[in-house]
Amino acid sequence: MSTPRPTSPRPAETEPPHPTPTPHPHADTDTDTDAGADAQSTTPTHPVDESRPLGKILLFGIQHVLVMAATPISAIFLMSATLGLGPGLTVDLLSAAFVLSGIGSLIQSLGPWKFGPRLPFVMLPGGAPLILFLAIAEQHGLPTATGAVIITAAFYFVVLPVFSRLLAFFPALVIGTMIVIVGVNLVKVGAVLVTGRPGQPGFADPANLLLGMATIGFTVAFYVLFTGVLRQLAVMLGLIAGTVLAFLLGGVDFGRVTEGGLVNLPQALPFGSPEFNLLAALPLMLYSLASMAEATGQTVINAEAVGKDIDKRADVPKTIRGDAVTSLFGGFFGLPLMVTSGENIGIVRVTGVRSRFVTAAAGVVLIVIGFLAPVTRAISVIPSAVVGGTAMVVFAVITVLGVQMLGRAGELDRHTNTFICAVALALGLLPILIPGVYGGFPPNARILLESGVAVGAFVAAVLNILFHHVRLPRPSPRPRPRPRPRTESDR
Repeated sequence: MSTPRPTSPRPAETEPPHPTPTPHPHADTDTDTDAGADAQSTTPTHPVDESRPLGKILLFGIQHVLVMAATPISAIFLMSATLGLGPGLTVDLLSAAFVLSGIGSLIQSLGPWKFGPRLPFVMLPGGAPLILFLAIAEQHGLPTATGAVIITAAFYFVVLPVFSRLLAFFPALVIGTMIVIVGVNLVKVGAVLVTGRPGQPGFADPANLLLGMATIGFTVAFYVLFTGVLRQLAVMLGLIAGTVLAFLLGGVDFGRVTEGGLVNLPQALPFGSPEFNLLAALPLMLYSLASMAEATGQTVINAEAVGKDIDKRADVPKTIRGDAVTSLFGGFFGLPLMVTSGENIGIVRVTGVRSRFVTAAAGVVLIVIGFLAPVTRAISVIPSAVVGGTAMVVFAVITVLGVQMLGRAGELDRHTNTFICAVALALGLLPILIPGVYGGFPPNARILLESGVAVGAFVAAVLNILFHHVRLPRPSPRPRPRPRPRTESDR
């Protein structure tokens, strides 16, 4: 286990006047004042726990929502298209996805009791849990898929005590390697939003590429030209500018905003009473092991991003409990597993706004969106290429954070650690760079092997134990033969 860092503030790392290592020469003056006051106070308030003016908190929270809203929208639309759901049921599920994402974000950010690490986190559906949910639904029916989500949420609580004992084998070398893999995977997710999937109609459409690149250009321009709060809102402003450009090019239809009613109410048990089948739930239960490993890396890198010292044995289980309880409630509303999102960590690093009350505000906004149908429809018209361009920048920051974690810890100065990191990256990035590489393996094996994050974390942890915690027998050097004494005959 890596040596815990001191809890006292350090000028260069823990309590910088601006978030490190990303410089903010024109950062919000509130951050400067508070950081200076904290350094002189006997009981300093960490920036992650600082309360800001309500207007700023709301603006920064909306920025998180605009960048992240595409995930629940695309997840529910994919569910609807795959399972042939009607428009009314699709609207109900979309409303539930926003409300549960908001509730989960509040749990992770505010940390009631033993749930949530009190770090700036946002929770979302989608990704691998969604694909597994759809597979179970197509094979066993939607009530069984709902039951599988509920079983898996309970499974989190059962295995968590065992998993928390293994966190000693997740030093900075393992976590940093895992975060690099997470970042690369997320950049690919953002890029697919811009280009589409290879082999499908419209792949690499020049118009979409233009929108994605233009959105990145707008974000960079706003970050360079603006100062203070406007600079911290560069991500949101770039997304809005990209949407306006798409509208001018005829790529946005705002007519859908006025269609339908004003209020959505999430419907409990939309697919009827859940059916519990342990065998059908096995794929999701296996995935939950990978999810816990990913939650470990996200919790550590989030703490790194905001400059807060944490105890992995205490705080990582809080993140996992937040995932579990949110997924448990989500299951009763027909949703797949809800997972803590690492994407918003990039937003925290780019903007330099570390307060967890910002993501709590984002949670409130998500809940409001879930009940207000016109707002949901307005967000849904943002072109995926624009969202993807924004996401690529934000997600790439996560990769940089992983590299910085490895660099600051000095873990790669030793040749053994370089070898461990290289092997873990090679195997972890393989299913990300070559999709379907494990297509010939049994389905349950593919669940774990196709999760590059889980593979990379497992390989790094095992090699770290092998090289640093296990004494391997080494062959003793063969003794050199003694020179034969010269005799009279040799002369």
